[in-house]
Amino acid sequence: MQGSYLKVDGLTKRFGDHVAANDISLNISRGEVLALLGPSGSGKTTMLRLLAGFEQPDSGSILLDGIDLTQLRPAERRFGMVFQHYALFPHLTAGENVAFGLSDLSDKDAARRVAEVMDLVDLAGFQHREVSSLSGGQQQRIAVARALAPNPRVLLLDEPLSNLDPTLREKTRTELRTALKEIGITTIFVTHEQEEAFALGDVVAVLREGKVEQIGAAPELYENPANKFVATFVGRASSLDGTMLENGRVKVGEGVEWESRPAAGVVSGAAVDVVVRPEHLSFGETGLAGVIRSVRYNGARAYFTVDVSGENLEVESSVHSASVGDSVRVSASQAYTFVKQPA
Repeated sequence: MQGSYLKVDGLTKRFGDHVAANDISLNISRGEVLALLGPSGSGKTTMLRLLAGFEQPDSGSILLDGIDLTQLRPAERRFGMVFQHYALFPHLTAGENVAFGLSDLSDKDAARRVAEVMDLVDLAGFQHREVSSLSGGQQQRIAVARALAPNPRVLLLDEPLSNLDPTLREKTRTELRTALKEIGITTIFVTHEQEEAFALGDVVAVLREGKVEQIGAAPELYENPANKFVATFVGRASSLDGTMLENGRVKVGEGVEWESRPAAGVVSGAAVDVVVRPEHLSFGETGLAGVIRSVRYNGARAYFTVDVSGENLEVESSVHSASVGDSVRVSASQAYTFVKQPA
């Protein structure tokens, strides 16, 4: 495990009565790609602006390689920034956009650097193309090349793929991940999409209401969620009420028990929130009784929405296993149980 290169310690930022960043601490290794994942209003963009120097924290510090950057202006931090809407200059060519931050270099050295970074983002030879002639994915890579041109110490990306259509987003996501790892630059990006966070990030920090709920690699977040919010936000999941039993199982209905993975603090006899993923649910002869209300197809598999006493459970199964209107019973091979939160 590498040591911390970028360290965020107790960062807090308030806007009036609203706490946008609440005592956030992060440790990012050199060359690591960190995703800040969360819903709108979770503090993702505030964190990025604090790191870039566009906002000053009320408390806490930002250290890069042991040097305190907290009070430095944005230009002094030498961080590269790619904005959500790219902010490319339409009257400049692709190469001129990339060269915009290289005014301290000679024309010859600037041209050499532009060629280098455009090659890194797989756009070699595009220097003289008009920005308007480029696809959305190419414009995104030009924005990344412009941020990389001055040799930043850290790259910050603000929802970098949100303006692309789904097909292009997947292709560009792969290209961007490859480029970032080849360059080896420490990168932090914000997104509200789990798939994007998992595909691009080495590590993912899940934020809610200005706090880090959990941080870890994608498998850790998905398979061992710290709480109900993480379990339901990271991946598809259904939630219902239950009672924790002594044997480590959870009671979810009259005479129905499921295997359980109880979170810290869950005790026998307690009322709990039970979270279960579609792939852990199945139709069978026993289990919770329900009625299929809808179905969403996904190739050879389908997602069935089952009404169980007014609660909806999403079951992943084969396409032909059931139909809308069928009465079914639902069992689970695994469920997560958490200390019940107030309604």
